[in-house]
Amino acid sequence: MEPVKHCSRVCPEHHIVDVKGQFFLQNRSQLCSCKGSTQVYNHFRVSGQNTFLESHNLKGQTLPLGFTFSFPCEQLEIDKSILIRWTKGYNCSGVEGKDVVQLLKEAIQRRGDYHIGSVAMVNDTVGTMMSCGYRDQSCEIGMIIGTGTNACYMEEMTNVKGIEGEDGRMCINTEWGGFGDDKSLDDILTEFDVEVDKTSINPGVHIFEKMISGMYLGEIVRLVLVKMTKDKLLFKGQISEALGTPGQFETKAISEIEDGLENAMKILTELGLDWDPVDASVVRLVCDTISSRSAHLCAAALATLVNHIRNNRKLDHLKTTVGVDGTVYRKHPTKQCVKRRRFKVIL
Repeated sequence: MEPVKHCSRVCPEHHIVDVKGQFFLQNRSQLCSCKGSTQVYNHFRVSGQNTFLESHNLKGQTLPLGFTFSFPCEQLEIDKSILIRWTKGYNCSGVEGKDVVQLLKEAIQRRGDYHIGSVAMVNDTVGTMMSCGYRDQSCEIGMIIGTGTNACYMEEMTNVKGIEGEDGRMCINTEWGGFGDDKSLDDILTEFDVEVDKTSINPGVHIFEKMISGMYLGEIVRLVLVKMTKDKLLFKGQISEALGTPGQFETKAISEIEDGLENAMKILTELGLDWDPVDASVVRLVCDTISSRSAHLCAAALATLVNHIRNNRKLDHLKTTVGVDGTVYRKHPTKQCVKRRRFKVIL
């Protein structure tokens, strides 16, 4: 097994919000992001399952498994899904083009200390929508705003190609993080977006995701601050080593800075910057601008989905519920209210 080069874990709670602003809370499992081999990736997946089974005294049972996988796949069967490409900073070799369900089963078999029966694989957006649906059966959209971003929705069967029958509806995973890969977003990309894409592990793909998700927001802010400092608009024109290093301005710092000037001053000090109160206020404004843009873009995409559903059903008015999850949505102090306001304006 190759050594782990990078690993970060996110332990999100599950927030579900409808368009009227009602919230429900459920627990979610761990998600691990890593760079390494297939064995490294499956080691984290299988170890997490083992820990869960042990903590609930279930290791002696053979249980069905719901496998949530938040990456673009070609799903051939409910238990057969081919990974198209990694996103969100993952780069585990030997997985793209392979059946991720089969890889997981093989990893479990190699451990040999617990057994899993049938496996059903869904995208995390679908899992979010289904979880919300247990509480609110009007839920027809699942949305993730976290390390990456994506959404699913219920489409009329008459519009689904390659499937027999025209009755009922089918859940469609939009993979909207890939919006803009055809250069349709080029007119609104900034020089900072272009730089983030160019230096990512997957240049040219998932452009929309790189504009709004937690994997990239911190780096966008850092690039803005570096340019402003070079233009002698901040920090007396002096760039610290930390500010000049890619990845050193974390996305979580954005929400902390927006939460108050004292936090901004503390973070700027930790970054080794020679700041004054005006600098701190400007940095806070930059963070607010970048995070607000993210919320506005999410709201625009969500409004498009809602209008698509409404138009397909030839309705003047659509009442639906949206299940939402993701660390950026949950942890950001203004993300929820800003997105709801922009959603209403766009509609």
